[in-house]
Amino acid sequence: MESAKSRFLRYVTYYTTSDDFTGTSPSTERQKDLGNVLMQELEALHLEDVHMDDCGNVLATLPASEGVDAPVIALIAHMDTAPDASGENVKPRLVRYEGGELKLNNTVSLTEALCPGLESHVGEELIVTDGTTLLGADDKAGVAEIVALCAEINANKNIRHGALSICFTPDEEIGCGADHFDFVRFNADFAYTVDGGEVGGIECENFNAAAADITVHGVNTHPGTAKNKMKNAALYLAEFVNMLPAWETPAHTEGREGFYHVAHIAGNETEASAHMIIRDHDKNNFERRKKFVAGTVGFLNEKYGEGTFELNIKDSYYNMLEIIEKHMDIVERAEKAMRDAGVEPEIVPIRGGTDGARLSFEGLPCPNLSTGGMNFHSIYETIPVDALPKMVEVLINIVSVTD
Repeated sequence: MESAKSRFLRYVTYYTTSDDFTGTSPSTERQKDLGNVLMQELEALHLEDVHMDDCGNVLATLPASEGVDAPVIALIAHMDTAPDASGENVKPRLVRYEGGELKLNNTVSLTEALCPGLESHVGEELIVTDGTTLLGADDKAGVAEIVALCAEINANKNIRHGALSICFTPDEEIGCGADHFDFVRFNADFAYTVDGGEVGGIECENFNAAAADITVHGVNTHPGTAKNKMKNAALYLAEFVNMLPAWETPAHTEGREGFYHVAHIAGNETEASAHMIIRDHDKNNFERRKKFVAGTVGFLNEKYGEGTFELNIKDSYYNMLEIIEKHMDIVERAEKAMRDAGVEPEIVPIRGGTDGARLSFEGLPCPNLSTGGMNFHSIYETIPVDALPKMVEVLINIVSVTD
């Protein structure tokens, strides 16, 4: 039986980066390459109704053990990787971490400063990158752990369980993973995404999230004769960015603190644009942040002329705590499963989001579980090898029933 480690090392070699700018679903067809492999593996493990929908969601059902009448549990992970670092030609490496600096290549090293918590894994075997791409533990570790769970159940009929609904989604990293989720066909009473960090984490609150696109229209002319004529869109956009609170960025916030994050800027004198995200755990502060961005754009349009700035703000997802706090029994179920596996659970807020946030607001309460990965979205991403089978054990404990 193939281990979660072996599956993970295979899955990360598939190039599945999503793209926020294609406007298609899935945003990149390459995500379906991994989806097709997963369908074949689920079918080989005797899951039923295995299929991929037009948008790239891979869905399957594992029937309940004979005689078991229990709630239907859904397990969900996403196939795409974040556009923040290259996900192409990933070359995972196995290393024994001896402490201190861990060289990824001749110029890039992994350290405690870059990866808080790294020193707690001295003496362990880690899976790391070659320093040129991300690893893809977010969330191919979750995918591997769920498939390995199905393999364990297939091989060990002593694991008695209720029906399981399995889903591997595309485009989670760009906030679209649940956009085309078929809730009618996907029959479940509650769910867990397996998309978190170090082993033991249980996440039932996340950011409220929005994306904002700003376009600035300028007027260009020869710089030698530009006085009172040139309207430099690039400089106007820089002025907007400089009006954002300097200390409310990802680099200066933690815990439940929100932020503004300018993720992309492009342009020239004639036209300039920026893509940014807005995040806050508190709903009122979230709304305040969106109003601040809109008000700043309004002020600059008054200064430079109506229509100089265009703004499009779109909400991505909301804090699922509003829903999960009404279903804390499923959080307690996960806590017990971890303790039974020798893991001390820790409930922590997500400084990000998961498909579970969207699903929770659609009527499927869905906290997020750890995968074991660290330092997501970067060339410094890593995962301890032992985390993979440990999370499979946790999942077995979650789905198992006793007579």
